[in-house]
Amino acid sequence: MIEKPHHLPLRLGLLSSAAAEPFLTEDLLKNVQGHAGVDLDKVVDHLSEDDPRWEVEPLRDLIEDALHEFRDNRTRADAWLAPRLHAALRLTRREAADRRLWTHLALAVAPDYVAWRHYSPKKARTGPERFRGALDRQCFSRLWWAAEMFRDGGDYAPVVAACGNQDLIHSALRRDLIDHRPTAQALVQVLERGVATTGREIEGLMTAVNTAAATVVYDAFAPDLPRDPDALAAWVEEAGNAASVPRHTLPAGPGEDPVPSESVRVLTDYFVDLFETAPIRGREPKG
Repeated sequence: MIEKPHHLPLRLGLLSSAAAEPFLTEDLLKNVQGHAGVDLDKVVDHLSEDDPRWEVEPLRDLIEDALHEFRDNRTRADAWLAPRLHAALRLTRREAADRRLWTHLALAVAPDYVAWRHYSPKKARTGPERFRGALDRQCFSRLWWAAEMFRDGGDYAPVVAACGNQDLIHSALRRDLIDHRPTAQALVQVLERGVATTGREIEGLMTAVNTAAATVVYDAFAPDLPRDPDALAAWVEEAGNAASVPRHTLPAGPGEDPVPSESVRVLTDYFVDLFETAPIRGREPKG
């Protein structure tokens, strides 16, 4: 396993894909040797020094704890780290959509974590997309967006359930319909009921849900409350006074209203019915 860079930046920055390219060496991808970090810092666009959210030390400490706690079961780290990363960074969606931020976090701050989490013994390397890839594939952005999509207002418990199933978050993050909050919460409920659990079943469910969305407007019979931009803005603004993200309990997210429970119930029952008749390879359809 490679070690963390000898030179860690004090603050997060923006690292373009082109600037990152020389540092994505075969030795790094093959988990042989990382980079020192000094030269990389020269090609980073630095963020405001007045914003406490960009401080690296709290993020690095969080990552170190994940490495220690889940050293024997790396896939379990996702469910633990996703809500805490989201709560620690306190980004707006616009900020989180900038891949350069995630590339810098992965390559300059925690390349050792990326290699540990995503190294494939079968391929004998880590895919470069885990360092600088699409938002649903990059090591840290996929966790932040999973937390953003599956949190229930300020409650991260559904995030833990969703991120405990790799097939769900991989499939869900590729589909825009998860931006409808009752849909996201209903999918977690289907998972927790044990209705769909295997990768094949999850993909069959997601395909059925996505196909039905073409003819059924979910928001019409499972409405959500309007988003409160002031609640998110206040949460971001309070970042400088926030306590460290707790390790043994879940943090609190933005103070938004939770998803209406009746909408979640209606959609959960609907998705269960969809799943029962979904064409899933290896299973005879019912009815």
